[in-house]
Amino acid sequence: MSKTNAMRILDSHKIKYSVFSYEYKDNKIDGVEVAKKIGKDPIQVYKTLVTQGTSKEIYVFVIPVEKELDLKKAAIIAGEKKIDMIAVKDINKYTGYIRGGCSPIGQKKKYKTFIDESASEIDYIIVSGGKIGLQIEMLVSDLLLIAEGSLEDLTKNV
Repeated sequence: MSKTNAMRILDSHKIKYSVFSYEYKDNKIDGVEVAKKIGKDPIQVYKTLVTQGTSKEIYVFVIPVEKELDLKKAAIIAGEKKIDMIAVKDINKYTGYIRGGCSPIGQKKKYKTFIDESASEIDYIIVSGGKIGLQIEMLVSDLLLIAEGSLEDLTKNV
């Protein structure tokens, strides 16, 4: 298996992680399906969402796969008037990754990163490894450190 940019960065910082690979020929790459495929509780599996504020700044939000980003909360946390998801076609332009393989680690530029506060209730977090078919598991504290992220209330209350 060739290493992704995310894995090389974790290696260079001597951060321990585990890799889970899954089959994706069925095109089922949404987070809940991925959690099932790697045999993990969806509570541990997080998706990486890339947004843009009114100021044109890019922000990264990492939230549980079963939840939805609250754009109003996100805007307040980022200090923006408004935040929108970037178009799927633009994910690669900003991050170097593609939809379904976007990792919060190793993007083209260092963007402000916010991780849902629910991560404080788990020890290990699973995020994209940087390409479709790969997930990486690491300590939540290590993700916060490497992504220079902060824990925030980001999701819609159901």
